Amino acid sequence: MASTPAAAPATPAAAAAPSPGDVDGRRLRRDRNRDAVVHALLALYREGNLDPSADEIATRSGVSARSVFRYFDDVEDLANAAITHQLMDVAHLLPLTCPPDRPLAERIAAVAQQRAALYEAIFPVALVSRLRAPFNRAVAARLAQNRAEMRAQVANLFRAELAALPDGAAARRLAAADTLASYETWSLWRTDQGLSAADAEATMVDALTCLFTATA
Repeated sequence: MASTPAAAPATPAAAAAPSPGDVDGRRLRRDRNRDAVVHALLALYREGNLDPSADEIATRSGVSARSVFRYFDDVEDLANAAITHQLMDVAHLLPLTCPPDRPLAERIAAVAQQRAALYEAIFPVALVSRLRAPFNRAVAARLAQNRAEMRAQVANLFRAELAALPDGAAARRLAAADTLASYETWSLWRTDQGLSAADAEATMVDALTCLFTATA
């Protein structure tokens, strides 16, 4: 009579599928470490280190250098994550709440105040985004979108003044206003020309006032 096959050995407990609690714990650790790396990179950017090494990021984050890129595809993916995080942090500074029917001086002061607060908050990260945009499509697309939204803010805020001009003159005036209220101009005032934040804001007010009180 044929012998009965021996029963398969029981699966060791260690080989059992991970419990939901184990999976959640690993996910939480991964998310915590990923956030630590992003915050470390942002801190290094703010200190003027715009191209930190993996070792520098690891030291600041408390994550091993070998593990830094377990959480990101590559350096560009990490930079993109940091820029995205920074934008989320300053989302409250993006709206321009001054209505376009307020007096011109009030509107100019409002946009200058908004841009000053925003640009001071994002200063080093904004520089990194512009340095990386030519090599990172995701960063370039976000930068283009942000610029379009900022330009739309200016167009809406000064729509009465622009509507009073011929089409060609209105387009030129909008281009000039958008440039005066841009991060790039702010950076020139703050770095190349050494203006304080208060003086740069006052310069923006002066320049926009001259622009929108000039004849076509």
